[in-house]
Amino acid sequence: MYQTISALGFFAFAGLAWLVSSNRKAVPWRTVAWGISLQLIIGVIIFRLPFSRQLFIWLNDGVLALLSTTNNANAFLFGPLAAGPGQSGSIGFILVFQVLPVIIFFSALTALLYHFGILQPIVRMFARIFHRSMGTSGAESLCGASNIFVGVESALVVRPYLEKMTRSELLTILTAGMSTVASSTLGLYVVFLSNAFPQIAGHLLSASLLSIPAAIVISKIMLPENEQPETMADIPEQTSTAEADNFMGAIIHGAMEGLKLAAGIVALLVAILSLVALLDTLLAIPGQWLGLETPLTLSRILSWIFYPLAALLGIAPADIPLAAQLLGERVIMTEVVSYQNMATMVAAGNFSDPRSVVIMSYALCGFAHVASVSIFVGGIAVIAPSRRDDLAALGFRALLAATLATLMTAAVAGMLASGESVLFSGGL
Repeated sequence: MYQTISALGFFAFAGLAWLVSSNRKAVPWRTVAWGISLQLIIGVIIFRLPFSRQLFIWLNDGVLALLSTTNNANAFLFGPLAAGPGQSGSIGFILVFQVLPVIIFFSALTALLYHFGILQPIVRMFARIFHRSMGTSGAESLCGASNIFVGVESALVVRPYLEKMTRSELLTILTAGMSTVASSTLGLYVVFLSNAFPQIAGHLLSASLLSIPAAIVISKIMLPENEQPETMADIPEQTSTAEADNFMGAIIHGAMEGLKLAAGIVALLVAILSLVALLDTLLAIPGQWLGLETPLTLSRILSWIFYPLAALLGIAPADIPLAAQLLGERVIMTEVVSYQNMATMVAAGNFSDPRSVVIMSYALCGFAHVASVSIFVGGIAVIAPSRRDDLAALGFRALLAATLATLMTAAVAGMLASGESVLFSGGL
């Protein structure tokens, strides 16, 4: 029954994109059909085929092994502050010392893999699949594929083409960036959830892959192409995301970029959480006048808005309020806060169905929040200043598109995940 609701939700999210489309008559149905088909094919491969389950178990274990290598460095630098809850000498959970250093490590590792040319063939392979099946331009296909591994830096791989991109291409690039997570931040979410949800790393890897065709489908429905893209014929050559002449230079560049990202996350959380707390204080005043038993908060208001969308994911009815709360929090307080709160809920046994946890791990897997609008718009505008106004005009449309794309991805998980095995043998 719940799988049927997930299937209905999958098409309902595409339908919502069609309702707000700039030109409903010009929707490229070939792109939509192939994008939907790719999501379902990838979903079946991930969730249903025995060999792929084993592959994702290995990938999951590999990510966890990589994360464990950061423990020595953290302990050397921060001493007992680096010890997480349950570890010897731990004084409790401290995000800055126990989690954010993971971003620096993963950023350096990604830069090193790019330097040795390991990731480029993989990115190009997925770009060709998207280009040939969905008929998207070479540049947006390449940029979308690179989002599987990197974040806003993905725009750098198509830097020479940004100035001449169509508005539809720009929306696709913004949507793809905001509906996936970078490898550098993937480790952050794994740290949050790995104790309560040991298979989370494999799920997040598959979610990033599924989100690319979902992002293309939603963005092309919302803003159909009405111009001729410059790279429509083929995949262009990738430009480097890091300028380094040797492997040590790549490590240094990646580490410094990771440090900037970690510092940015700290600044963002301080600013947003403080502003939300201020707004919640103001919202509590009319609640007191009206005699409300539960204070009115921004997260509570957003959870009401997201309630019907959460219900369309095919989640167990008892878990819908929790899902709506997490989705509402993600929009305003970033996915970092939502994943951390989700980990707390899972550890406390608040979810009634393991499927709900899996579905929500996919639904939250993306930078689909208000802060990302400025991050992605501003980041791309720096390297393509002539498109600043177009990017700014498309920012919040991309946020809506990315939100719908992550919900589509979660609906795929809802259609194919079972309560017992979920994705990997052993279950949740």
